[in-house]
Amino acid sequence: MALAPRLELKQGQSLVMTPQLQQAIKLLQLSNLELTAYIEEELEKNPLLERDERADAPAAEAGADAETPRAEQAGGDESELRLSEDAPASDAEAVLDTDYETLYADASKAEIQAEGAAAGSDIDWSRSGPGGSFDGDGLDGDANLTAMLTLKDHLTEQLQVAQLSPQRRIIAAFLVDMVDEAGYLRGDLESVADRLGAELGEVAATLARLQTFDPVGVFARDLKECLRLQLKDRNRLDPAMDAFIENLELLAKHDLAGLKRACHADQDDLAEMIADVKSLNPKPGLAFGSQVIQPVVPDVFVRPAPDGGWKIELNNETMPKVLVNTQYLAQVSGRDGAETKTYLSECMTNANWLVKSLDQRARTILKVSSEIIRQQDGFLVHGIQHLRPLNLKTVAEAISMHESTVSRVTANKYMSTPRGVFELKYFFTSAIASTNGASAHSAEAVRHRIRTLIDEESPAEVLSDDRIVEILRQSGVDIARRTVAKYREALRIPSSVQRRRQKKQSA
Repeated sequence: MALAPRLELKQGQSLVMTPQLQQAIKLLQLSNLELTAYIEEELEKNPLLERDERADAPAAEAGADAETPRAEQAGGDESELRLSEDAPASDAEAVLDTDYETLYADASKAEIQAEGAAAGSDIDWSRSGPGGSFDGDGLDGDANLTAMLTLKDHLTEQLQVAQLSPQRRIIAAFLVDMVDEAGYLRGDLESVADRLGAELGEVAATLARLQTFDPVGVFARDLKECLRLQLKDRNRLDPAMDAFIENLELLAKHDLAGLKRACHADQDDLAEMIADVKSLNPKPGLAFGSQVIQPVVPDVFVRPAPDGGWKIELNNETMPKVLVNTQYLAQVSGRDGAETKTYLSECMTNANWLVKSLDQRARTILKVSSEIIRQQDGFLVHGIQHLRPLNLKTVAEAISMHESTVSRVTANKYMSTPRGVFELKYFFTSAIASTNGASAHSAEAVRHRIRTLIDEESPAEVLSDDRIVEILRQSGVDIARRTVAKYREALRIPSSVQRRRQKKQSA
């Protein structure tokens, strides 16, 4: 067979991940906070994008002509905004529709009238200081904003006044950076010594000095050391208490008999030690400022409809609205230069695609949420016991989408229902077979059933895992004992032996 160059024509199909398609896929899985940050970045980069503020316009501006440019609407009659030159100072209250005490809290009416009469014109705003007052010494709002004192700042302030050698001061500053928000030192001293090229004894001595800082218990490496530091500060760390802290896991298991043997203490002494430990703070650093936790904002609202169904709507506050500024494009498109035209063309393409991607994202979220509500109608009506087993494939087939699309839509999205706010992933649970051949049970519903059984058990009859299996099988749930134990541990419910011990102590 001779080798020779030749031309061949082949036809095939392939999926090309264009940048626009990658952007659309990325937008699907972003949470509302991440989407807002992404839109802000796009608004800064693309001059043809602008935020749609029509929905945020005040009600008073609803009757304004939409064709009127914003500059003309903002202008209006200047007599409504300031004192006209021929208006006397005594008519200021009528023109401004307020009084002098409201406008000028730091000056009397006579002083303002005298100043206005002497000037014979408008107030000279150039004399106002950075804070907005007329004497230049007014309050600046930005300059007076304060933030909560963080734990690191608090420790740094104490370090500045601590009498330490230069070498130990460097070690101390390094250790301060290793303290987490709870006040614990994360890391071992050997790595610190190697990193700084210092002796291990110097690092240990510096840590011992830092452990005397406020709050008491800070710079501890574990819970036991944190409690020991606080007990030492209270002069309560005797040998019996030290043995109590060393066997702290027995207290968690409610094994008081084992604690008494370990501490060589009687019932009264043990009760006193337990009271002392309960009065300690296991996380002393949390008393200081930390990162603000952003509350969950639902993306979808579900409300009962008058016809007995459910009304599903998107949360407009979590859906950023952007527009393509065609007026600005018309102004700058006539400029010469191939590079400028290419840049504007790219900006226009990206802006149009972003607007379409946001609209498609909203439609997809609404479509997936509607199908989830249709599948889990029993949960909304009767409660968690009627939560049905559901997977991504079922929803994807019902709405003619791919499973990966449904997975991205349900990631980091929340739904507000009459029964609370839930993540969309919450409604997807595995199935547990039924004993009587009926429909399968949701794993979440079974977990709720296990918790209910344990909460209703009596101190005289604590349910073991085997007994829970028997009760569930009688109600039609085919479940194994190891599955019950796994669900119980996931719910952080102790074993039957520990629960029996707790109920006896409380009785």
